[in-house]
Amino acid sequence: MGRLGDRKRARLDELARATADPGGVSLYRDALRRLRRNPVAIVGAVIVGLFVLVAIFAPLIAPHDPVQRFDELTRDLTVDSIPGATAGHPFGSDPLGRDFFSRMIHGSRQTLFVGVLATLIGLTLGVLLGAVAGAFGGWVDVVLMRLTDVMLALPSLLLAITLVAMASRSSQWTVIFAVAIVSVPIFARLLRGSMLAQRESDHVLAARALGVKERNIVLRHMLPNSLTAVIVQATLTFAVAILDAAALSFLGLGDPDINRAEWGLMLGVDGQRYFEVRPELAYYPALAIIVVALGFTLLGEAMREAIDPKNRR
Repeated sequence: MGRLGDRKRARLDELARATADPGGVSLYRDALRRLRRNPVAIVGAVIVGLFVLVAIFAPLIAPHDPVQRFDELTRDLTVDSIPGATAGHPFGSDPLGRDFFSRMIHGSRQTLFVGVLATLIGLTLGVLLGAVAGAFGGWVDVVLMRLTDVMLALPSLLLAITLVAMASRSSQWTVIFAVAIVSVPIFARLLRGSMLAQRESDHVLAARALGVKERNIVLRHMLPNSLTAVIVQATLTFAVAILDAAALSFLGLGDPDINRAEWGLMLGVDGQRYFEVRPELAYYPALAIIVVALGFTLLGEAMREAIDPKNRR
């Protein structure tokens, strides 16, 4: 009997060695390899990388102070005329005689700040709600998910406008929190669904069978394996956050400080008011918003396809 058992173990070891894939790679390494070969991901990464670099080094790249008024620009300002491109001012002047090119560069910094902070706040709150709902289930899950359903039933921009309108005074921070709250139910439902799928996975059942505490199962097994889809969604949500923040500023619900260079504010205050006089005041910030949002969308979609196990070859 012992000899038969030894032969069975030897046979199992032989089969294990035969089926082992010495060249196998992890899911994340395989996803990174496919991202490098995906032209859509490359284009998105280049756009995002350029945007981040311009935002970080804006004070070094911008040729002028974004709030400084220039005599050579202000003397030609009239109600029906705003100076265009001149020597030293490639994008011309804004309605107050400031260098519009410098304001566009500094506007990338404010746009990045609003988008990143709103996405991080929404991600944190959404992960918290989704983790609690997915870990406890039962009535806790029902209450939290019905709350997210109510939020998802409203159009995101309408909900953001309502939240900003409820504030006593609009500011940059009211825009950030309004855009963040709008994204919370998206992250919460996504993480909750992933964690519910993890509850019945083999490694979680094995951990329960071995007597591992439920808290450790949630924090060490379920939550880490459920965050991948949420992180990918954060990339896509960043594009939505930029668009929503720009829309709020365009509607006059953003930061009222006209000296602050922000693309949405520039599009709403200057571009809309002086569109017939100088439409470039609207074209430049609108194009910048569209390109940056497109870059994050392309990168996020490529990451989603790369991480999806169904796409592995």
